[in-house]
Amino acid sequence: MLRFALAALTLLALALPVRLPAQTARGYSITGYVYYQDSTRPAKFVTVTIQTEQHQYLLSDVTSETGGFHFTGLKLSQYLVVIQVDGFESVSLSLDLAFDDGNGLAIYLKPLPNKQKALPGPSVSVHELSMPTKAREFLASGQKRLYQDKDAQAAVADFQQALAVAPTYFEASYQLGMAYLTLGNPTEAEGAFRKSVESSGDSYAEADVRLGSLLLDHSNLPEAEKFIRKGIQLNPNLWLGHYELGRTLLVEKRLSEALESAEHARLLAPNVPLVYRLLSNIHLLQNDFAALLEDLNTYVSLDPDSPAGLRAKQLRDQVQQKIAAQSQAPGAPHP
Repeated sequence: MLRFALAALTLLALALPVRLPAQTARGYSITGYVYYQDSTRPAKFVTVTIQTEQHQYLLSDVTSETGGFHFTGLKLSQYLVVIQVDGFESVSLSLDLAFDDGNGLAIYLKPLPNKQKALPGPSVSVHELSMPTKAREFLASGQKRLYQDKDAQAAVADFQQALAVAPTYFEASYQLGMAYLTLGNPTEAEGAFRKSVESSGDSYAEADVRLGSLLLDHSNLPEAEKFIRKGIQLNPNLWLGHYELGRTLLVEKRLSEALESAEHARLLAPNVPLVYRLLSNIHLLQNDFAALLEDLNTYVSLDPDSPAGLRAKQLRDQVQQKIAAQSQAPGAPHP
């Protein structure tokens, strides 16, 4: 029964950041902008997370083209504004909306000491600047519509316009794939990701990983693993790559390798609930109930109120009962 119940935690492909329902709707808000330190560049399309003071996940938003983010429906309470970007120091800003003004925040991302020279992102910038201005405008418009306005159909039109102007604009092909995923069209998404891989000369890690994820969902395991491993090779710090590799290895029942990949994803993204779903499935198949309980505890702390989080609480109770029963069984070691 426990194994059947835990099947509800089946692994999911990474979706766009989703706002969870606020417990109240009193209209309090947290807004601001994210910038790169010592630069005038806004940190666009960066995930900003709102957590409780106990580090429980509440809401996520993706910064706009100008680096802006916006949260509403909050109550007068204490919150953490958390940002984690590869190559930069993690941000954890504490706010008490009963005393602090949560609007108009300016947050600056400070590069890690060994990443100082990587701040401008020269390779990406050179490629982006090589694209026609009109294509870049369509891409920016499409990203705004996809991530801010939640209008994936309009975003598709913008990304297609960008590619009509610049057919080798592999970032636009990738974003087109993301829009198709949002619309629930995996076939078109796969085609867009394949075009992104091809147009980039197989040098764009995100496209390889997303394509591998889709192939995994279609049970094409060998090809899925090939693309995901290529994405990790291109960007070893892409947590999604390690997560998807762990998911692939789990399906193949290569549990020790799957656990290694999942642990790597956890180190890179310790506050992403999805990672703990993967860990819980691995530890379940390994019959490691102590580790499984720890996975579920962490998942619940990060995502307590969503349907998956509520289900995880029920599963945690079952695991606790299982552990208690094992400890009381004849011959079980006494503490």
